[in-house]
Amino acid sequence: MQRTIYTDGTWRSALTGEVRDVLDPADGQPFTAVSEGGVEDADAAVASARSAFDSGAWPRTPVAERAALLRRVADLLIRDREELGLLESRDAGKTVSEGRIDVDCVADAFRYFADLVIGEGAGRVVDAGTDTVHSVVVHEPVGVCALITPWNYPLLQASWKIAPALAAGNTFVIKPSELTPLTTVALIGLLTEAGLPTGVANIVTGPGHTVGARLAEHPDVDLVSFTGGLTSGTKVAQAAAAGVKKTALELGGKNPNVVFADACATPEGFDTAVDQALNAAFIHSGQVCSAGGRLIIEESVRERFVAELSRRAGRIRLGRGTQDGVECGPLVSLQQLQRTEEYVASALAEGAVLRSGGARPVPSESRPATGYFYEPTVLDRCHRRMRVVREEVFGPVLTVETFRTEEEAVLLANDTEFGLAGAVWTADAGRARRVAGLMRHGTVWINDFHPYLPQAEWGGFGKSGIGRELGPAGLAEYRESKHIYQNLAPAPVRWFSG
Repeated sequence: MQRTIYTDGTWRSALTGEVRDVLDPADGQPFTAVSEGGVEDADAAVASARSAFDSGAWPRTPVAERAALLRRVADLLIRDREELGLLESRDAGKTVSEGRIDVDCVADAFRYFADLVIGEGAGRVVDAGTDTVHSVVVHEPVGVCALITPWNYPLLQASWKIAPALAAGNTFVIKPSELTPLTTVALIGLLTEAGLPTGVANIVTGPGHTVGARLAEHPDVDLVSFTGGLTSGTKVAQAAAAGVKKTALELGGKNPNVVFADACATPEGFDTAVDQALNAAFIHSGQVCSAGGRLIIEESVRERFVAELSRRAGRIRLGRGTQDGVECGPLVSLQQLQRTEEYVASALAEGAVLRSGGARPVPSESRPATGYFYEPTVLDRCHRRMRVVREEVFGPVLTVETFRTEEEAVLLANDTEFGLAGAVWTADAGRARRVAGLMRHGTVWINDFHPYLPQAEWGGFGKSGIGRELGPAGLAEYRESKHIYQNLAPAPVRWFSG
């Protein structure tokens, strides 16, 4: 799979001939290789996208035809669901069942943006206050879009950018994470199979510090959409700022899961809240930008809740994501594994109490010693001065903080420089609405955690980023608004007497 750069309608190798091994995180061993693109490959991809936008048909293709292509892509994704789900599992380490769900969500995103763009009219008529003026606001594509995606949800994050970009009539260059590029490469193949014109879609596989940096600064790129860490996102924003490009950034979060005692007042409520706290923190080994890694629980139920949570966390079945019965796969890389270990060590040094996990698991047939596995970890007695509470771990680590009053719960939930997502658990409908209204996060779940809808915007407050993906605002990111004012009865103004 070494010819993974696609520009001007042709699959090819990197101009330097370099390749990169793709590792299976379950055993740390290479199982395929991709082209290792560089700056010159990025330039060629941008030139392809620029030509397709300036001279090609896609930006001027009728909306109905663009929507029809997006629907064909959705059908192809479902056709290849098993293959793509398995590839996502091998590449990113998640379970195959998670990979299949991702494919379904990707298909939903393509269908949503097809429906959204086809349902719009010819523009928004503006009342100019007179019958002699026709005034309308129309939307046009931004141009060439640079799309830079992360390693945790490679196919899903690619679709959240590609689908609205194409619906709006743009061309693009996408750079997937060098750790997990395979399903994005496959998606470009499906776009081609669906009939997307030459040059509209381009992909360069390669590292962020070369390919990503070049795309962000390139003078022929009109928009940069980046999903990833805060440090890299800041660099992307700085590079894009020099060209005054449109920029969309989704930079992760440190997400609170607030549980009030009344949510645990019945056996069913207690079981559900504990179960959802596990899902919030440990799905995909915590490698989720919206992971509920901060459990903020009312003090009166803390001990009972944390004891049961820790017991269940210790029973999570770790292993290779392609094997039946496995509930949680490895971390994506050795670097991510070591990062997680460092955060847990720092928390224990700062006074946290280890209730579950905190180590690499004992190797087994489904967990090779060379794999990047880490036990789901619960850290009790945490506080906001700890690094593990303040900073995004991106690993299977859950910290526990407590509160006594509603006001204190809100204060803790908002005591973060991020603001992507959070949840509140309570049986009191009034309290649920109050707390959700006061939480400074882009998505707030009430008595749930993690679901999203393609028709609802996704993004965060504070250092969680700029702009939104999904929903009508997600399409608007890839558009420019133009006001067309037509005077139907032109006449001299006579401002100047001469």
